[in-house]
Amino acid sequence: MTVLLVAHGTRHLAGVRTVRELADGVAARLGQPVAVAYADVRGPTIAEALARLPGPVTLVPAFLASGYHVRVDIPAQVAAAGRAGDVTVAPALGADPALLPALVDRLAEAGVQDDDAVLLAAAGSSDPGARAEAHAMARWLGRLLRRSVPVAWAATAEPAVAEEVARLRGEGAARVAVAGWLLAPGLFADRLVAAGADVVAAPLGAHPAVTTTLTSRLRVGVGPLVGPLPC
Repeated sequence: MTVLLVAHGTRHLAGVRTVRELADGVAARLGQPVAVAYADVRGPTIAEALARLPGPVTLVPAFLASGYHVRVDIPAQVAAAGRAGDVTVAPALGADPALLPALVDRLAEAGVQDDDAVLLAAAGSSDPGARAEAHAMARWLGRLLRRSVPVAWAATAEPAVAEEVARLRGEGAARVAVAGWLLAPGLFADRLVAAGADVVAAPLGAHPAVTTTLTSRLRVGVGPLVGPLPC
């Protein structure tokens, strides 16, 4: 089996390095090389990567939400490359409590305090299912931290992160911490930093919880590791 990890794509060099680190982390767990391609913004594209990879190929989307790119764009690019017959697309990361250690560790590294108001900031999507996944993670994180964790967005959806930071301050929060529901540095991560919070956690990156969860998506018969989203 050849493994191809597909990320969104970014012009941010630190984001590119993070994607390579994710692929290397999965490769270490599998004991075999993992190729990288991008769904947008930069190359190699999925078609370019598939043109030089032997089949069969298992493609794993390194996406925290199962939005348009995962549901429509990636399968369409695989089909357009003429490889639909020998390429299996694994589930995306999506909402998964196995990723909570990464969120918690990134908050701790950024200096979150016990009495901070915490919000979860995601990239943003017009897809209701993708937004529901972010809200699911916020509920799981809130249960773990024993406080309410609202959701805000870096783009597309509302409320914007800066608006939610201001709202929490207006309601009396002395400090506001942002848990970034992002995989890699880039435009969206920069927007979180500029939103005026006291603490901004780094993207999840190649945290062991992320690379382990990505690897689990490749196992035969394994779909998303969560059942119904929490209420």
